Amino acid sequence: MKLDPLGDWRRTLYSADLKPEHDGEDVTLLGWVQEIRDLGAIKFLILQDRQGTVQITIPRKKARKEILEKADGLQTQYCIGVRGVVKKTEMSQRGFEIIPKEIRVLGIAEHPLPLDVTGKTPSAIDTRLNARVLDLCNEKNRAIWRIQHSTLTTLRTFLSDRGFIEVHTPRIIATATEGGAALFSVDYFNKEAYLAQSPQLYKEELTLCFERIFEIGPFFRAEVSHTRRHLSEFISIDIEQAFATSEDVMTTLEQAMACTCETVKMNCQEELKILNHKIDIPKLPSKRFTYTQILEELGKEGIDIPWGEDIPTTAFRTLGELHPYFYFITEWPTISKPFYIKPKEENPDVSTGFDFMWKWIELASGGTRVHSKSLLIKRLKDQGLNPESFKHHLQVFDYGLPPHAGWAAGFGRMLMMLTGNRNIREVVLFPRDRTRLTP
Repeated sequence: MKLDPLGDWRRTLYSADLKPEHDGEDVTLLGWVQEIRDLGAIKFLILQDRQGTVQITIPRKKARKEILEKADGLQTQYCIGVRGVVKKTEMSQRGFEIIPKEIRVLGIAEHPLPLDVTGKTPSAIDTRLNARVLDLCNEKNRAIWRIQHSTLTTLRTFLSDRGFIEVHTPRIIATATEGGAALFSVDYFNKEAYLAQSPQLYKEELTLCFERIFEIGPFFRAEVSHTRRHLSEFISIDIEQAFATSEDVMTTLEQAMACTCETVKMNCQEELKILNHKIDIPKLPSKRFTYTQILEELGKEGIDIPWGEDIPTTAFRTLGELHPYFYFITEWPTISKPFYIKPKEENPDVSTGFDFMWKWIELASGGTRVHSKSLLIKRLKDQGLNPESFKHHLQVFDYGLPPHAGWAAGFGRMLMMLTGNRNIREVVLFPRDRTRLTP
């Protein structure tokens, strides 16, 4: 089929904006053929755009020959334009239909398609990711990304209103931000460099000049874990605040989460209905449990974890049953936290680090940072890291770096919570893990 030119056609309304009150009005619609129903005397096209669907009705005895020829040549997922008139009718679910005056074919879809855009025929996650753009046409996916947009807008407004300035730090770095082996190396003009794991050191340094900063952007970890909540490329929401402690930024975090949940629940009702999901609103202040208290709780459930060791996933799932809400785990062992997390002065074996949990999933982590140069050098050595590799960061401590604290939240995990999805790949446009580098 030959493609028609777009010409001067421009959309007059989205499908969701059309109402029976537009009866008799001429409209121009642009979108895709979601469904075709041919009843012989009448042909129905369901046109889908980014806002929803609308019914195009073609009575064969009344329609012009050119309209019939175009309609009979269409298949699902063809990109089309329709100029027609709105007709009020009780026969349609929405109380109106569009009677076309002209149809233009703007894009052709090759059949068979790799998946059913309507979702009536389910597809495996790998099949969907292999044809991701087509998969994103599904109304559930469109709902997810409208919630994502609302979430980002809310968080930026919340933090900006509290004096935080948005920044963008480098993604190509010379030194591991947090140590360890979870780094992607890159050839940087014949020098070894790395993709940033986080903005941690930069955001700490920026408290010296801006006091309160935040960043929302992609970061990279050579993540060996192949789970439903880990990816190699992810969006992180980070804040850092001068003249603050872990308690200060914990308050900011729980308030930001409560504000986000309330806003999405209020502004995305249709999207949540499509996803059949209800959002939990954090009750402030969120409960706080120390690491030691958590181990004691798990011990009563028959899960014994030696003090100082990480909590395994199976234990976290038990915690999610015990605490099916938002809560903090505080006072983690210093040995389990990165070198920049400050130990408690009264007990250096215990840190000021915290995790913010939703049921069994860690949404964010943070703490008071080390702002003593000598202590940071000691912490680096304790973790087997060479202070010389961090000389540019250590140099900032000679400029009057203030006491500071901050946190980082995984945006993908946050969206899992907000949309009811159990696999982080469902809420990431083009997920990257150890087995997937395309599309």
